Amino acid sequence: MEEDKRSVVNHFETGSNCQVFNGNITGCVFAMPGSTVTQQAGQPMDSCGVENQPCTNEPPAGDGQEHDEELFHFIHPLVDSAHEWQVHDEVKRLVRRQGLQDICLYLVQMVKEKKILLPPMPSVAYAELVRMGMPSGEGFSESTFRKYYSNK
Repeated sequence: MEEDKRSVVNHFETGSNCQVFNGNITGCVFAMPGSTVTQQAGQPMDSCGVENQPCTNEPPAGDGQEHDEELFHFIHPLVDSAHEWQVHDEVKRLVRRQGLQDICLYLVQMVKEKKILLPPMPSVAYAELVRMGMPSGEGFSESTFRKYYSNK
């Protein structure tokens, strides 16, 4: 039986960010600029690119991304379900690590990036941010939040 070999020679300049892929989606190879790649026939792969293992659409085990909490309420409708938890975690880190003025500035930036939609009522936004982990004590009162809040 004839051996199945495919070969790719990458002629891009050194330091370029070009990537060369060979084969179909499940049998592709990454080649660094200036490299030569030779593929040989091997074990069949599934659609996830893992040899002889069933494909699951779940994240790898042990990635620390267990979410047993309610999703952030103001995620923009354009954010697909694959990125909702990313936005959720971003807001959570924001409200736990930053001051109130910086939180409000960053929320406005996230609105511009179409990651979130904020409600017109500051009290509704404040309650949700407190639920996400924002302190509510000194320097983080709702009246102080209202001074800096903007949903645009």
